[in-house]
Amino acid sequence: MVQQVIADVTARITERSRPTRAAYLARMEAMRRTGPRRGALGCANLAHGFAACGVHDKAELRADVVPNLGIVTAYNDMLSAHQPYERFPAILKQAAREAGGVAQVAGGVPAMCDGVTQGRAGMEMSLFSRDVIALAAAIALSHDMFDAVVFLGICDKIVPGLVIAAQAYGHLPAVFVPAGPMPSGISNDQKSKVRQLYAEGKVSRADLLDAEAASYHAPGTCTFYGTANSNQMLMEAMGLHLPGASFVNPNTPLRDALTAAAAKRALAMTALGNDYTPTSQILDERAFVNGVVALHATGGSTNHVIHLVAMARAGGMILTLEDFDDLSKVVPLLTRIYPNGSADVNHFTAAGGTGYLIGQLLQAGLLHPDARTVTGSPLADHAKEPYLDEGELKFRDAPPQSLDPSVLRPVTDPFSADGGLRMLDGNLGRAVIKISAVAPERRLVRAPALIFHSQEEVEAAFKRGELNRDFIAVVRFQGVKAIGMPELHKLTPILASVMAHGHKVALVTDGRMSGASGKVPAAIHVTPEAQAGGPIARLREGDIVTLDAEAGVLTAEVSPEEFARRDLAICDLEPYEHGYGRELFQTFRDVASGPELGASSIS
Repeated sequence: MVQQVIADVTARITERSRPTRAAYLARMEAMRRTGPRRGALGCANLAHGFAACGVHDKAELRADVVPNLGIVTAYNDMLSAHQPYERFPAILKQAAREAGGVAQVAGGVPAMCDGVTQGRAGMEMSLFSRDVIALAAAIALSHDMFDAVVFLGICDKIVPGLVIAAQAYGHLPAVFVPAGPMPSGISNDQKSKVRQLYAEGKVSRADLLDAEAASYHAPGTCTFYGTANSNQMLMEAMGLHLPGASFVNPNTPLRDALTAAAAKRALAMTALGNDYTPTSQILDERAFVNGVVALHATGGSTNHVIHLVAMARAGGMILTLEDFDDLSKVVPLLTRIYPNGSADVNHFTAAGGTGYLIGQLLQAGLLHPDARTVTGSPLADHAKEPYLDEGELKFRDAPPQSLDPSVLRPVTDPFSADGGLRMLDGNLGRAVIKISAVAPERRLVRAPALIFHSQEEVEAAFKRGELNRDFIAVVRFQGVKAIGMPELHKLTPILASVMAHGHKVALVTDGRMSGASGKVPAAIHVTPEAQAGGPIARLREGDIVTLDAEAGVLTAEVSPEEFARRDLAICDLEPYEHGYGRELFQTFRDVASGPELGASSIS
């Protein structure tokens, strides 16, 4: 039995989505009825499809009697989170043969690293890369050669893009296969301290690089709880991972066993067998509510307020900011993982991990226990952790108690009574704020606005000594239609430094911050954005702005009459053009929806 608010929000999503969801499911049923498609291919088409296979696999595919597993991979060896995927196709192909099937790499998708592109022109491509990934994955699956899919992806835009593609081919079963986090390096607190000291000019670039390299030091996902690791939590809560698969380190026997098991499980779910479980039946309204609940309970990335909306729409479901807000009010915060605490995801796993967390949320009636999963069992059976017993993969119940209450707590003793994400509203538009790392006394800021049109302008003002005061930094023309809605992580150490000197500081922007705003109160995703004529474009230097995270308010002390008299500010984007992103992605910007609709150009 789920709590009433969970049931009400789920019912609300179901009702408002009824026409679009029905149309989507009808398309998936029509695709299912055609059955495995290789038999419909012409001989030349089919021969092209298996020409590069080995003798055994070629014979199997030619006979058209065994399932063929498509591998869609985001491998590259520059991105640490995705470098481990180099080994995965061989593991998956061997597992497929052992299960009586065949596996082929269907195609690759791009995987950019926001950590590399922060503050660079490449960041302007970041959000749009999600749609490119979805399109690329769909192209990989367009050959009608596959009965099931495994998706290899970890980081920020990669997993949401792959989920969108998985729903476009929702008649196929799909399992998402993570690569796991890198081992822990220096503490996140140490890293953040050096970053702040560097912003203040108190340590050298060499000192900063030493700290960063000691933190990001090995293959695997970054260990802080940003969008990449939030992705993994979501995939497990939404039923697309094997239980406990999210945070097992790369290049370990357990990681390899989970990868092999994912291939076997995907093949077991095809329409050729007796356990047909297409993705369209797993990703329903219950799955998305479960994902939002898990996001709130862990203080996950604010990027998912955009991504989950787009992912839901790809399956015909309409998820709104009100749904996030209502669920946040009843979901307690159960974790303290950096930037919401000092621990990393390896510490979280050691404390009980996803199995303990899901178990707690199920016991409290905050997750739909009957939601379907790739295991064939409902989510109620997912409060488990994987282990090896003499080389054999097995699952056992998660610990009954947290092994470290400073990192992971029960529902009866949460870190906070409600979730870490809040919605803001007022005469400046609507926005999102993550407060799980913001001290209660800093959740209300009333101060004059300082207007900026880029991160570089903020940085320059800081270096000139102009920010030693109370203020709200309004960084506008950062939205999806302006420059692609980049993440503005360069602002965090600057604003944190000013705040550390006793000033009241906040950020208001139509750009993004992910989870990296940390202790700085940041109203992000402001919509309508400045480039679209939103009220934020009518703000002037010195206007008094109030950001009240507890009351859900974002307002300027400007009368409606005065706002109406003011001209909209215009930002000449040319001075901030450092690369090719704006030219290549002009079409995406022209047609992209606002963040409340998923900032999508394809759905």
